[in-house]
Order: sequence, then structure tokens, then C-alpha cells
Amino acid sequence: MKKSMLLVLFSFCVIHGFTQVIINGTVKDKKMKPIIGASIAIKNSYDGAVSDSSGNFKFATSDNGNDTLLVSCAGYEDFMELLEIHKPIHLNVILKETIYELNAVTVTAGAFSAGDAKKGVIMSALDIVTTATNGDITTALRTLPGAQQVGEQEGLFVRGGTGDETKQYMDGAVISNPYFKGPPQITQRGRFNPFLFSGTVFSTGGYSAIYGDALSSVVLLTSNDLPQKSEVDLSVSPLFLGAGTQQLSKSKKSSFGLNYGYTNVSLYFDVIKTKPDFFKAPQYQTTDFNYRAKTKWGGMIKYYTSFGYNVVGMRNQDIDSLYLKDQFNVKSTNWYNNLNWTENLGKRWKMYWSNSFSINSDKIKEQVVNANNQPKEFDTATYWMNLKNFDLKNSTDNLQSRIVMEKKLKRLNALRFGGEYNYESTKLLFNNYPINLQDNYGALFAETDAYFSNHFMMKLGGRAEHSTLLDKTNWSPRISFAYSVGANAQMSAAYGMFYQKPENMFLMYNRNLDFTKATHYIINYQKTGDKQLFRIEAYYKDYENLIKTVSLQNGAFSYNNKGSGYAEGIDVFWRDKKTFKNFEYWVSYSYLDTKRDYLNYSETLRPDYATPHTFSVVGKKFFQRLKTQVNLTYSFATGRPYYHFIPDGNHGYDLTDKGTTIDYNSIGLSVDYLPNLGKANAKNNIVIVATVSNLLNNKQIYGYNYSYTGSYKEAVLPPARQFFFIGIFFTWGVDRSQQVINDNL
Repeated sequence: MKKSMLLVLFSFCVIHGFTQVIINGTVKDKKMKPIIGASIAIKNSYDGAVSDSSGNFKFATSDNGNDTLLVSCAGYEDFMELLEIHKPIHLNVILKETIYELNAVTVTAGAFSAGDAKKGVIMSALDIVTTATNGDITTALRTLPGAQQVGEQEGLFVRGGTGDETKQYMDGAVISNPYFKGPPQITQRGRFNPFLFSGTVFSTGGYSAIYGDALSSVVLLTSNDLPQKSEVDLSVSPLFLGAGTQQLSKSKKSSFGLNYGYTNVSLYFDVIKTKPDFFKAPQYQTTDFNYRAKTKWGGMIKYYTSFGYNVVGMRNQDIDSLYLKDQFNVKSTNWYNNLNWTENLGKRWKMYWSNSFSINSDKIKEQVVNANNQPKEFDTATYWMNLKNFDLKNSTDNLQSRIVMEKKLKRLNALRFGGEYNYESTKLLFNNYPINLQDNYGALFAETDAYFSNHFMMKLGGRAEHSTLLDKTNWSPRISFAYSVGANAQMSAAYGMFYQKPENMFLMYNRNLDFTKATHYIINYQKTGDKQLFRIEAYYKDYENLIKTVSLQNGAFSYNNKGSGYAEGIDVFWRDKKTFKNFEYWVSYSYLDTKRDYLNYSETLRPDYATPHTFSVVGKKFFQRLKTQVNLTYSFATGRPYYHFIPDGNHGYDLTDKGTTIDYNSIGLSVDYLPNLGKANAKNNIVIVATVSNLLNNKQIYGYNYSYTGSYKEAVLPPARQFFFIGIFFTWGVDRSQQVINDNL
């Protein structure tokens, strides 16, 4: 009996062995390279194998019928295939690389990111206030490649573009008047504190289809979320007094903040003499309020409102007379509101709703006065002198609403689409002559992120926009690529068309103007390492429909869209926080070749705000034992061209004089001392800041003004060669000492 049972069992095993099916094959990636160590198995079975060094595998299974084969390997997406198991099977398996957010390439062409660790931090809020640039966002961004060193006008002049060609956004909504208003040829600071923002993106071209109405550049500012703790701040200096608070709710789901600042530089001008006669020293008052709240769906609502007021009165020697002066009075108010709602809608959908509303009022009066500062009138023989006497009242209301819907797809792919509406109403009163401009500007846009692997992605988008004032519609395609070329290295390329409405100063003379246009071509290489970043970028921009000035009789003029131009160049950036202990630095270099035929230019010329070579070095050394940080910024730019044109009697202009200014050199120094650094249970955090601009007192010339006849010219200079500042900043509730240490180690 036992022998019979053993014989039956042996026969069953032999039969079973002969009914096993052989499954073999190879496992490779999309580039047909073998994948080592991939697991190949029949689902819910112990039958399987592991791929060898050639990617080959082979195993036997006794399963019959329909079963699922599962192939898996770290770094790749799982592969599954339904098999009919009844005879030998050979498989060639291709695995797709898993795309991880930290490993995947991102488009960097034309964009410098700050506060976004995934793309490489370029400049944090602390960087901005410690770059020896007086804590101003725009001035700090001028130390990055692509930006020109223009010291007599507000705005960022980027890659051959004017300051008006750069737009700023807070949480996705436009800031229509980001700078205070001042007299001509004296630049003004921005309205916003850098510590208001957690991230800054400085796009020097090729930016997203979500944004428009900017020929050259956009600056995207992301405001802070909820504070970690409640805090109270106080700022004291001979120039200003400021106080504020941020209060976090007990539930830590909402917060509010309130700030006030007053600046009066009259005491400073009593000590430091300036070339202009400031009979009314610049005064600024600002107050702002913010509210932030988390939603129950994981979103965030932010509201920010600010009110600013400034006045200044100034007299300069009149360039056409030794006995007369030009007197300027400026009074400006600005109310800005920003409402942003970001929400998770479920099923990988997200909504971004951005809104801004502002009311800006400027009152500017210029009057020629005599030696006793009394108004002077002129007869018809010297009518051009009367053109200097004007009274301008400008009131602008601006409303913008933008909504973006985002759908996260598989493998980091994403789709974004939405629209925006912008209403602008401008009321001008020029020498009691009223001019009203009203525009309804709308746009629809869409773009997609398409990831083909961790090493290659594409961003494709488009934007359609319409202006009722111009009665014109545009279509703007945008496309960009990113490709990995090595460890932590990638190349990016971008192309796009960009349109912008003419400024109101042109539309008040001719409402039949068209959009101006720029086409961008960009390619860059970027390599990141441990606390290091290198970047080089080449670009070309083609300008069309630029504004040209048309000369009329008796000094009158109008405008058309017959201008054109180009800009091309190379930008280089290197940042290093690794090589030297407690020391970081960055180096920026820009080469720019640009020419334009626009405004009253008689021919295609290099614009008077552009220079071929710009160079900046920023260094920061933290002395922990001394509780002190020293910041040094050096900026250099080759001379800028200047021109003098006169009407040619045929609606154009003749060039009568030209030249190049001296090179621009400036060293800025700031020292930050933290007396309570390292003290246990310190009740407050104190920072003492001292700064000086143009440390070596170099002469700086921005251009030249000409007399009416052109026989005399006068250099455009800063009000004073140097600026000195000292201030004390107190904070209760939050100790920022560790933030300072971590940012500098």
C-alpha cells in the first residue's frame, strides 16, 4: 500500500513538472538600456524572478489560464500585463521612469525665483534687506543679471526695455502704482516692505501665459501666509518712525496685522546738502492692514490694504536762464487693495482667485520762478518757456480680477486655464483741460505642463487679450522646454509673443494707437549644487509697433506706432554659500546689444537708458562672535548714450548732439548688529542697521539735459552723491536671531 501511494505521488509530481510554463524576456527603459534588479512576478503568486545585469529574466510557473504579470523597480512606474498562460511566453518590457517633483526638471529660462527651494533660492526677503541697497525690492533686483543700473527713473529696465515694460504682481494681481511719486529725474522707492513677501520671482522674459500687458518682464510677489507667532515691531531712526503688529489667533487658523510708517528727511537735508533746493522736504506716510485665514478645505484667504501719502517740493536752476528757477510741487495719494483666495476643490483641482483695486491721485505742478521764488510768465517770443509752466492732476482707478483653475494630472503633468478682467479709468486735468481715458481689458489664457520624463518637460500655452480703448485683439503663443544634461544641470528654452498697451501719456494725444509688441527667444543653462548655483542665458528680442513722436507746430506733438527695435545679449549669474565659512556672495554680469527707433529718435539708436556691460558683486560676511553681519555691494555699468534732438520741420527730428556718459561705479555698505543674539530668554529682538551708499563718493552721471537751443547741456546727477542711514529695529514675540544665523551659515 505504501509503495502504491509513493508511486501515485511521484507520478503526480512528474506530471505537474511537465505542465509548468516558461516565461522569459527583458526589462529595459525608454532608451532601451537594461534595468537591473527589476522584480517580475505573477500577481498573487510566488512565481517570479529578478532581472540580471543585462535586464534578462526567466522563471517557470504552474499557473494556467489568465493571470496578471507585475513588473516593478524603484524609480519606475509599475508595469502590468494580462497573460494567457498555456505555452512559453517571451516578453520585452519597457518601464517608464517615475517623475518625482524634487528630481524633475523645471523651466528656468527667463526666471529668477526667490523663496522657492525647488527651483533654487536666488533672493529671500532677508537677502533683499541685507544687499546694501537700502532694503528696496527693485534696487536689490538690479543686482541680478538682465537689469540695467538706471538711477534717475523708477522701475526695472530689463534687457533693453523701459521701466514701464516691467509689471509687478502681488499674489497674482497687478500692482498698478508700485512706486511713490516724485519730481522728475529723482528715483523713488517702492511702496512695499520686503518682509511682506515669502517669495519673489523676477522674470526677465518668456514668462507664463497667465500674465500679459508687459513687453519685457514681470515681478511676481507672493505674500506671507500665517505668522508662526504674534509679534510687535518698532522701527526708529532720524528719518522715520514705524510700528506694527501681527496677531495670530488662538486656533492658529487666522491672523491680522497692522503697520504704520512716517518718513521725513528734512533733518537729513539739514546735514547733507543736496544740489536741488528742497523747500519742502520729502515726506511719506504709509499704513497697511492684512488679514489671513485658512479655509476648512485647506485653502487660504488673504486680504491686504495699504494707504500711502507723500509730498515734496523742489527747485532747480533753470537751464535756459541764470536768473530763473524751475519749481516742482508733488502731492500723491495711493490706496491699494488685494484679495486672494486659493482653494483645493478636490479630485486634484485647485483654484487661484486674485483681485486688486487701487485709487491713485497725483498732483504735479511745475512753475518757472524768479530769484524771489515768484511765478514768471513769458510772451509769445519765448513761448517754449511757458511750456514749462503746467498744472497736472491725474486720478486713476484700477480694478483687476483674475481666476486660474489648475488640474493636476498624472506624473506631475498639469493643466491651467482661466481669465482676467481689468478696468481702468483715468481722469487727467492738464492746465484745466480735461482728458478722460477708460479701458476694459480682458484676457483668456491656458497652459499645460507636460512631463515626458524626469529629464524632459514642456510648457505650452497661449493668451488672447482685448482692449476696448484700443479696440484691438491679440493672440500670444508661449512655449518653453527644459532638459536635463547631467547631475543637477539642465538646459531650458523659451519662445513667446508679448503685447502691451501704450501708456496713458501717449494715449492722451492719440487714442488710435495699437498694442506694442515684443517677441522673445531665450536659451539657458543652469547647474545647482550644495549651496551653489551657476546660470548662463542668451536671448533675442524683436520689438514692433513701438511709440514714435510726431513733431507738430509750435512745440506741439503727437504719437504713432511706427517704432521698432531689437535687443540681444547674454546674462551670467554665480552664487556661492559653500566655499567660505559664514560668507556668501553672488556675481552678475550682463552683455546687452540693443537699438531702437522710437519716440523722437531720428534713427535707430541705442536707448539712453541702456549700456552694453553691467556687472554686480554682492558679498555678505557674518561674524557670529561679534553678532554682526557686514554686507557689501559693488555695481558697475559702462557709460550710457545721450542725445539731443530738434524738430526738422517735416514731422520728424534731427540729431544735433550725442555722447556717452562716464562709467557708473557704486559701492554700497551696510552693517547689521544684533546685540541680543544668543541671549537666553531675551524679551525682544534688536537689530541696529547702518548703511552708506556710494562708499567711495564716485561721481555718477545718468545723462544730460539740454537748453532749448541745444547750445548748453547739464549733467543729470543724483540729489547727493552719498546717502547715510542708521536705524534700530525692535521685535517682541518672535526671535529672528536663528533665522539670521541659519541664513548666513
